[in-house]
Amino acid sequence: MTNTWTDIANANLILVMGGNAAEAHPCGFKWVTEAKAHNKARLIVVDPRFTRTASVADYYAPIRTGSDIAFMGGLINYLLTQDKIQHEYVRNYTDVSFIVKAGYGFEDGIFSGYDATKRLYTDKSGWGYELGEDGFVKVDPTLQDPHCVYQLMKQHYSRYTPEIASLTCGMPQDRMMKIWEEIATCSTPGKTMTILYALGWTQHSIGSQIIRSAAMVQLLLGNVGMPGGGVNALRGHSNIQGLTDLGLLSNALPGYLTLPSDAEQDYDAYITKRTQKPLRPGQLSYWQNYSKFHVSLMKSWYGANATAENKWGYDWLPKLDIPNYDILKMFDMMGKGQVNGYICQGFNPIAALPDKNRVMKALAKLKWLVIMDPLATETSEFWQKVGPYNDVQTDAIQTEVIRLPTTCFAEEDGSLVNSSRWLQWHFKGAEGPGEATTDIRIMSELFLRLRKRYQEQGGAYAEPLLKLSWPYKVPEEPSPEEIAKEINGAATTDFTDFSGAAIKGGAQLTGFSQLKDDGSTASGCWIFCGSWTEAGNQMARRDNSDPYDMHQHQGWAWAWPSNRRILYNRASADTHGNPWDPKKRLVWWNGKAWTGTDVPDFVVTSAPEAGMNPFIMNPEGVARFFAVDKMNEGPFPEHYEPFETPIGINPLHPNNKQATSNPAGRIFDSVWDSLGVAKDFPYAGTSYRLTEHFHYWSKHCRLNAIAQPEQFVEIGEALAKEKGIVAGDRVRVSSKRGFIEAVAVVTKRIRPLQVNNQVVHQIGIPIHWGFTGTTRNGYLANTLVPFLGDGNSQTPESKSFLVNVEKI
Repeated sequence: MTNTWTDIANANLILVMGGNAAEAHPCGFKWVTEAKAHNKARLIVVDPRFTRTASVADYYAPIRTGSDIAFMGGLINYLLTQDKIQHEYVRNYTDVSFIVKAGYGFEDGIFSGYDATKRLYTDKSGWGYELGEDGFVKVDPTLQDPHCVYQLMKQHYSRYTPEIASLTCGMPQDRMMKIWEEIATCSTPGKTMTILYALGWTQHSIGSQIIRSAAMVQLLLGNVGMPGGGVNALRGHSNIQGLTDLGLLSNALPGYLTLPSDAEQDYDAYITKRTQKPLRPGQLSYWQNYSKFHVSLMKSWYGANATAENKWGYDWLPKLDIPNYDILKMFDMMGKGQVNGYICQGFNPIAALPDKNRVMKALAKLKWLVIMDPLATETSEFWQKVGPYNDVQTDAIQTEVIRLPTTCFAEEDGSLVNSSRWLQWHFKGAEGPGEATTDIRIMSELFLRLRKRYQEQGGAYAEPLLKLSWPYKVPEEPSPEEIAKEINGAATTDFTDFSGAAIKGGAQLTGFSQLKDDGSTASGCWIFCGSWTEAGNQMARRDNSDPYDMHQHQGWAWAWPSNRRILYNRASADTHGNPWDPKKRLVWWNGKAWTGTDVPDFVVTSAPEAGMNPFIMNPEGVARFFAVDKMNEGPFPEHYEPFETPIGINPLHPNNKQATSNPAGRIFDSVWDSLGVAKDFPYAGTSYRLTEHFHYWSKHCRLNAIAQPEQFVEIGEALAKEKGIVAGDRVRVSSKRGFIEAVAVVTKRIRPLQVNNQVVHQIGIPIHWGFTGTTRNGYLANTLVPFLGDGNSQTPESKSFLVNVEKI
């Protein structure tokens, strides 16, 4: 989230797309109702289904799953052609005036530099800005140069007319135009729209680009950095934000630092590549501090063993021989017999990953599988035959399955990071049952036993393990408080910080601006620095006062970074430092420093006339419409069909099969044969969540099982009539990969859409059932989902796939 849940109350317009907040995030949805009740905000919902969120919306419009970029691209075209943009914001705070390299091109759905044999853009040299002799970006303040970002963006989205957008996404033109017109009203300074999305946008092969298109809309409207604005991801678990923050991805380190590749054996070259130099005079690029964050991380991990002489233990970091050892790659390798063992901690891959049958076959090729979980999961029981719901031959599965029961979050102290980037400390509510113990203890004992074995018996390349610092009072179970303090960071020696203050060795740091790259500071995650200071545990604060009546709640818990509630909030003021609208003032220049209702996301002493721009995580200091080389599909979001498309072509590129689906999407050679086509599987399937169940956990709870006891699928009345299905019938929903059987809920909530001059029916499939728990046994919904993912995040395409439906 660029903003926070509470800040939604400041919005004038709320667009919910790719999510169903009233049902999937019912507590956070309070702030939508606050905005409607006290701010007269209007709520617009765009979704394949008429959801519970839509039921309280001011306006609803249907859309075909997987076609969101067609809608957003049309909206961008509308804002540009109708001149409904926040001109002063766009000119000063974005890259519209930047000149793009002459090598950039786009033709018939494909950007320059594409290698069709590798299905990758291997030459991104043209995806960049022209630099002058001074090393800074060339600009055209008039915005007339045909190679400036503004003109290229206008040209790119000129194809997204209302007619082609409606033809592609199935939304009637009159409804589409009404939504676009309402959104355009938020280009007025001081009037803001917020966009709320969830897995309905991320779980696509073009998910990252869908989200980029939303960010582009908000930048055109001047709504990024503003109260009641931003692009806000509604996280599905309470600590998914913390997972990514702490680097629990295969190619990441804590704080969004990155692992080196196999080719990056030289430490200095690794740091230089990631240390951004400003591309405009007077600009701050905060990634110029990369070495400080990295060295402090290595000091946190390796303590006194990390020294300048050994490059802070750089050789001990693993190096990636391929770009992605993500979960799709891991299970692809597992299916080929290339993985011996797998530790599965707090994860249920057989239910969560795409193509359940493929995942199950991969697990059956392991020698051993360790499950760390409070509950029995489908993954821990994958080897058991459970009627038709898990039809396996147990005797043929030789995998040794070991269960290590863990406590759950309510049975331990610790922090959770919510969608708002708030670190909130929670306290143990009960002791864990039976043999359950904490994840911390299990992992600690595993480490200590491995280290002892290496010490006694030796082994290949033991240094990364033997050199690790383990300074905890009880080595077998470090306390959550010790770990939280370590993640925050402390001084390893006496030093003087940037302000001239003397910091004593051992003192907790107050913020990441104190981090240094000379070994005098240690911090396990630089963005969390400030969460546990000498003043105590900032995450445990519970002051809900709102002195400025701006819904920022600065005293409640602690938000990364620096307790900042709205990212890029310098953009909430004009170039002179004055708020765009006094009623939405967030930060402002008081003549000597930046101050306000939020912590300024800026150098507080940098006067407006100094020319420093708000987006300090980019070297040019402005937000990017043109994504340079950061996105694997291209610099501008482009509509591509799901890999399983119900219409067979891309209406924007009907003559180029190469551009039908994401040309840089994540797919393995072995997966192509498992993809279905519309003649065999004519309907678009999409998965979703229910209020009564929480993913796959709550089916173990009797009350939840009573509220939603049995698996169902949602079918529109028109399709049900065509198929002779009535409410309560059992139906079989099948894809090229398998089938599920469930009760049919026949509903008006899903209606047929006219897409590319043909009728497209959609089927809704809740995700919560399986073959463990208290609810009636059911089929895993992901049995139907193809084993492929987004070209950037690798997120599976669980929201758009082809199915057939038959009455049993």
